[in-house]
Amino acid sequence: MRVILFFDLPVTTSENKRSYTRFRKFLIKDGFMMMQESVYAKLAQNQLAANAIVDHVRRNSPAQGLIQVLIVTEKQFSKMEFIIGTSQGDIVNSTERLIVL
Repeated sequence: MRVILFFDLPVTTSENKRSYTRFRKFLIKDGFMMMQESVYAKLAQNQLAANAIVDHVRRNSPAQGLIQVLIVTEKQFSKMEFIIGTSQGDIVNSTERLIVL
């Protein structure tokens, strides 16, 4: 499964900018990989693990802004179509059960 996280956080004040930076660093440290600006994805073994990831993000989210989470299966994720641009190499895009990074 994939946990895909979309966020739009305010950066108008210095405190907002600090919150944005803290949240982005949290995502990277927690194993999320950037798909594109403000869109991050993380692998999860099953629905239970995906729910735990969402709860962890919820506990570490800033007070203001918009954060959305979408959980999709690997099969659904692998059917993503690129209209413009190409896939980035650091995002694992496979329906294989065993992935070696």
